[in-house]
Amino acid sequence: MFGYIAINKAEMKFKDYDVYHSYYCGLCKRLKESYGIRGQITLSYDMTFLIVLLTGLYEPDTREETVNCIAHPLEKHLARTNEYTDYAAAVNLILSYFKCKDDWEDERRRRRYIEARLLYPHMRTIRQQYPHKIAAVSDNLRRLSELERQNEQNIDLMAGIFGNIMSEIFACRKDEWEPSLRKIGFFLGKFIYLMDAYEDVEKDITAGTYNPFKEAFQKDSLFAENSRHLLTLMMAECSREFEKLPILLHVDILRNILYSGVWCRYTEVTSRR
Repeated sequence: MFGYIAINKAEMKFKDYDVYHSYYCGLCKRLKESYGIRGQITLSYDMTFLIVLLTGLYEPDTREETVNCIAHPLEKHLARTNEYTDYAAAVNLILSYFKCKDDWEDERRRRRYIEARLLYPHMRTIRQQYPHKIAAVSDNLRRLSELERQNEQNIDLMAGIFGNIMSEIFACRKDEWEPSLRKIGFFLGKFIYLMDAYEDVEKDITAGTYNPFKEAFQKDSLFAENSRHLLTLMMAECSREFEKLPILLHVDILRNILYSGVWCRYTEVTSRR
């Protein structure tokens, strides 16, 4: 959905990249099978991280297939799928649907209205499986939109609302690991919200749309450094909670993302700016 929770490919071993890519391909495959081409285009790196995290923690039975896809029609590659692929595919569609709906309601972007309408038939099926997840995403996004319209400047409050969404998404089970998964999701969600605002601040100033970083960007000469400090606090809390989990499977991939991959977009945006 946002693409911030991705790998740092340059720092990843070839074998780990192949494993990561196979989960990404598995998610793409399952999105198409379950929700068609419309669902497939919502594919995101963020949900691939969720699959690898839950797979590493719970170690479910995972199916491996050699497949072709439209992105690589002449090259067969491995796709891994398990129960968390199905869960992440549903969550991915929920987030994409409500993001499209929110963009239409806030900015009257007709393209987003059409995209939301195309995804809606699948939402009726998902609602039967995950009514509480849908309610949590819908309620928090509604509150976020209301506060944006009021030009709320408390950035911790705004980021925390999106953190609530990701907290609910990461808590896929009611078990002993739920509190840690919720905290990981919460701080990762705050990071995503802050990183999205950091990247879009210039565009939002030009367009006159809401962004809690506007004033700091225009007045603070240390804007990039202060933003990185804030983002670092979020990832420190997220990573601290991650290290409490008894994960051995795919742990190098997960650490690559949490300690390095999440910073790739920040570095790119800051260098360009």
